[in-house]
Order: sequence, then C-alpha cells, then structure tokens
Amino acid sequence: MAERLADRLRDMIVTEEFAVGTPLRERQLAERLGASRTPLRDALKILAAEELVVLSPRRGATIAPFSPSAIADKLDLLSVLEGFAGELAASRASDAEIVEIRALHHELLAAYERRDRLSYFRLNQAIHRAIVEAARNGALSRSHAQLNRQVYAYRWRGSADASLWRRAIAEHGDIVDYLTQRDGPGLSAALRAHVGSTWRQLRAAGDGA
Repeated sequence: MAERLADRLRDMIVTEEFAVGTPLRERQLAERLGASRTPLRDALKILAAEELVVLSPRRGATIAPFSPSAIADKLDLLSVLEGFAGELAASRASDAEIVEIRALHHELLAAYERRDRLSYFRLNQAIHRAIVEAARNGALSRSHAQLNRQVYAYRWRGSADASLWRRAIAEHGDIVDYLTQRDGPGLSAALRAHVGSTWRQLRAAGDGA
C-alpha cells in the first residue's frame, strides 16, 4: 500500500501539482488519496529517501527545495549508468526486447504528436528502464532505479519547452537506431549525451539556476 501511495504522490510531485516548499497535510492528503494515515506516512518516508520531500518534526512533510548542484551531480552519475547500460544492452538484449523498445518508441512519437506530456514522460521512462533491464545486470538496474527516481521532476521539465522537446525526440530516434544496430559504443555515447542535454539547456535558459 505504501509503495502504491508513493507512486501516486511521486507523479503528483513530478508533474508539479505541488510547488516547492508546499506543506503536505496528512489529513487532507489521506482524504484526497483515499488512504489511511499510517501507509501515507510510510509513503512519505519513501519519498523523503528519494529527496522529493523533506520531513520535519515541527513542519511535517514539505516538497523538497530545488538544488541545481545536487541535480547536476546526480545527472552526471545517471548518464554514466545509462551509458554503461547501453554498452551492455547492445549485445545482451534479445530480439524481442528490441522489438518492444521500438514499439514503445512509436508510442512515444504518437504522444509527442498529441503533445501529451504525461504519456510522453511515462513512455520515456519506460524506454530507459527497458534498455537498462536489457543490460542484464541486477546491480545496475537497482542503482539506476534508485537514482532515476530522484531526478524525475527535473526530467519532466524538459518537455515544457517546445525546442527541448523536439531535440529529445530526435535523440530518442538515434538511441533506438543504435540499439537496433547493436552498436554498443554508439548507444552508450547517445544515452550519456541524452541524459545531460536537457538539463544543460534548462540551465542555460535560466530554469535550472
């Protein structure tokens, strides 16, 4: 129950339903989510471990502040993990997995054409997870999942700007092509560049400062 609540709250935080510093009142939140307060508290602890909320004895839970330097550090590491995953996945992915990832990419393109940000975001995450899973390295998958949850909100911002979104779509096309060709070095380089590109552009535009 706590994990499901954490998933719902994470989506709400990522899509900016709550502003930074917003207090999360347990009673109102429990009513809104149709949950009891004990699993809700456990869910908030999960999100605190992911640094999406801050827990304070006096103030309770609040939406965590934005730290550009911390996010930059995490995205640097995430790019390394995804690059390594790409190198492994190019040789270890089954043909069926590649077909599935290509199918997800086609759904991603359709979501982009509809300008459906939420569907696009979820499909984007699904593609990256599928590539990491295709690497067949359990430790890598666990590390990637833990770190990726901490930067969800900042990856979401990349689809708010039309030019950044177009660039991300082009980069995804390259990623899928490299995977299909089983080009490990190419896929690794494309994933590493893709993870950091949106963040660098957001900072240049002043949204990440």
